[in-house]
Amino acid sequence: MQRIGIGYDIHKLVEGRDLIIGGVKITHEKGLLGHSDADVLIHAIIDAMLGALALDDIGTIFPDTDIKYKDIDSTILLKRVFDLIQKKGFHIVNIDSNIIAQEPKMMPYIPKMKTQIAKILELSADDISIKAKTKENMDAVGMKLAIEANAVVLIEKN
Repeated sequence: MQRIGIGYDIHKLVEGRDLIIGGVKITHEKGLLGHSDADVLIHAIIDAMLGALALDDIGTIFPDTDIKYKDIDSTILLKRVFDLIQKKGFHIVNIDSNIIAQEPKMMPYIPKMKTQIAKILELSADDISIKAKTKENMDAVGMKLAIEANAVVLIEKN
């Protein structure tokens, strides 16, 4: 049996925070605002994983009202959800995702992101697609006010 889930996240760009996407620190003058490290890509992947299991979303499972998640590394949350997938008798088949940002350029960081995520999820980097897109200078992302990501995850019963 196979199941599919879709995930989405967006965070506002602000000064005074590191920019972490896909578990990788990216050189940029601004970072993403959020209760955790605000890693939009990891958050979208987590939501897709939870969706494939027909569970609640990331904000319900890891609420921003809980101090224990303040500034937490999102890869820790990714690992917890992966453990849940395994506990329910599934494994991840593949991940397809997009990072949507006007700047900075994501392409130089994507190989490291794939390696980082693959390691946590016990996948080959070849099973993970991360594409970089822009908004062609339209909306909040296009005006460099935010970065968003979406992901689709396919899981399969062991």
